[in-house]
Amino acid sequence: MSVTKNSGPADPRMIFSAKAIREAEGDEKISEKRAVELNELAKQVAELFSSDAVSPFMISGMVRIIEFLGLLAISLAVSFVYLPGEERFSFTYIGASFLGAFLAVCFTQAVDGYQVNSLRSFANQTSKVVTGFTIAMIMLVVVGFFSKTSIDYSRFWFGGWYAAGMVFLVLFRSLVSIYVKRAIADGRLERRAVIVGGGEPAAELIRSLEGQAESDIRICGIFDDRTDDRSPAIVAGYPKLGTVPELVEFGRMARVDMLIVSLPLSAEKRVLQLLRRLWVLPVDIRLSAHTNKLRFRPRSYSYEGSVPFLDVFDKPIADWDSISKRVFDIFFSVLALIVLSPIMLGTMLAIRMESKGPVIFKQKRYGFNNEVIEVLKFRSMYHEMSDPDAKRVVTKGDPRVTRVGRIIRKTSIDELPQLFNVLRGDLSLVGPRPHAVNAHTQNRLWDEVVDGYFARHKVKPGVTGWAQINGWRGEVDTEDKIRERVNCDLYYIENWSLMLDLQILFMTPFKLLNTENAY
Repeated sequence: MSVTKNSGPADPRMIFSAKAIREAEGDEKISEKRAVELNELAKQVAELFSSDAVSPFMISGMVRIIEFLGLLAISLAVSFVYLPGEERFSFTYIGASFLGAFLAVCFTQAVDGYQVNSLRSFANQTSKVVTGFTIAMIMLVVVGFFSKTSIDYSRFWFGGWYAAGMVFLVLFRSLVSIYVKRAIADGRLERRAVIVGGGEPAAELIRSLEGQAESDIRICGIFDDRTDDRSPAIVAGYPKLGTVPELVEFGRMARVDMLIVSLPLSAEKRVLQLLRRLWVLPVDIRLSAHTNKLRFRPRSYSYEGSVPFLDVFDKPIADWDSISKRVFDIFFSVLALIVLSPIMLGTMLAIRMESKGPVIFKQKRYGFNNEVIEVLKFRSMYHEMSDPDAKRVVTKGDPRVTRVGRIIRKTSIDELPQLFNVLRGDLSLVGPRPHAVNAHTQNRLWDEVVDGYFARHKVKPGVTGWAQINGWRGEVDTEDKIRERVNCDLYYIENWSLMLDLQILFMTPFKLLNTENAY
């Protein structure tokens, strides 16, 4: 690969795209193992980082929201207490309250008052938030002066809002600093990174990262396939924990946020092979660019302090996206339970009357990050013939399926109890369908059929999904069918939005009318 200043691709994503990585050819087929045994040191390190970290972006975002709402509430409260009659509810004061709170957040942002580094120090963050709020109030006065509307506002309201707002911000920031210090001491407010590739390039990268004054990146260890002198057991004080296949298992056990590949970009084939193994993990993947002579356009880079990286993959549905999706799930699943409760109660009664055994059937399936979850369904088979391990695929006319079972399987009513999985947090309403742990076709497990199969587990599985509304539901009796399902799942992950979720949710009832492959 050769990239110069005046030629070549403008963006490295053109080279290391998801499609290129999936189609990358190595010297041998990359097989995905369901379990790789880690060495004792790697297990101990994974255990240290097994708890969830607190996202710095979430912390700063929550501080913004709370301060905006707090300042808005204080302004409205002062106007309600002091102003007479209808004046307290006039647009004059409500509009000024919204504008002032918004400007306070904007100016605090402008002076870096929401940076995690600022939140660590009470004095530092307090001075910045006081400055931001003061500038916002001055701007309100300036706007009122030039618009000749300042006479319409009560000076007591303005002064009371400013004084009470200052007290609120100082007290709130003191609580923030206490929380942030505790989170740092507990090792929860950090981005956990693993270095892929050892030797001197990795050592130089580690020294550069540790040289940043207030970096929140914590290096967990190094993984490298090489065992010769180019990759010693200890690099810049960090141990080599294993090989790249072991890194995938380590990433399942530890709550890792970022993988940093320290190989030179000129080793394109080797980098593609590594990414092909690693892209199945729900983490950010970055290519170290601090020692490379290859130069892309400046906007292609992201920086940690002064250390440049090329962004290959971002963790899907992270930070605020994950919160918005969770709110979406809870709202629509509660609504669905209310609307569909008569159907669910009728189904339970019909199952109980036709055959003995529990009404609810539980089956182990793969969830987010390959974690095994128990998915709930209405029982559609005779109890004594149930197959919780999915060793036999249900086929047309299967004698194990009851008469009620045939109806609820064709209409997907048997899936409705999974709404409780959604409320519990195991599933999302929309996402790749959770497959049984031993799901197979023609005596081959599905992860053996499709390269990158486990990449579909980078997000929570769903009750319905893109594959289902595109006709890929029901029996999977050929390898092409599972490949098409996985392709749809990967498309969904790479193109997710709340509008796409809403589209899938809206289309699902209409697609259920096609019962050709459902039995």
